[in-house]
Amino acid sequence: MRYPIETLDPINEDNGTMPSNVEELEKLVVGRRIVSAERTQDVSYITRSAVKLTLDDGFSVTLVDTDDCCAYTELGEFFLDPASVDHVILGVGTTDGYTTWHIYADFGDVMRLKVGWSCGNPFYYGYGFTIRVEGGS
Repeated sequence: MRYPIETLDPINEDNGTMPSNVEELEKLVVGRRIVSAERTQDVSYITRSAVKLTLDDGFSVTLVDTDDCCAYTELGEFFLDPASVDHVILGVGTTDGYTTWHIYADFGDVMRLKVGWSCGNPFYYGYGFTIRVEGGS
C-alpha cells in the first residue's frame, strides 16, 4: 500500500462516504490501464460535471460531482501522466484529508485528482462521487 488509509472524524467530518468512494474506484481500476481521461457532463437527472476514465478493456468509469444543499463532492482538476498508459494500476490512495486522490502503479502516480468535498450538516445531505460504469469488450 503506497498511501496509508486516512482517518477522518466520524462524528463531524465523514460517515464513511469518502473511504467508500475510494474503495469503489479502486475495485474498478486495479489491474487495468487508463487509456484516456476527459471532462464530461452527466445528464441522468440534472447536468453535473464529471470526469470519464476510459480503461484498456473498453469499460469507462465516470466520477460524477454531487451537491446537495451544503454537502458536495467535486473534482477540481486532474493530471494523467501520458507516460503511464503502459502501467497497470495497483491501487488508489488519498492524502490531505481525501482532497488529493492518487491512482498509482508500480512506478508512482498514474493520475492525481484534486477533490473538493464537504459533508455539509453532518450527515443530513448526500455527498461523495456518483460512480458510473459503462461499456466493455
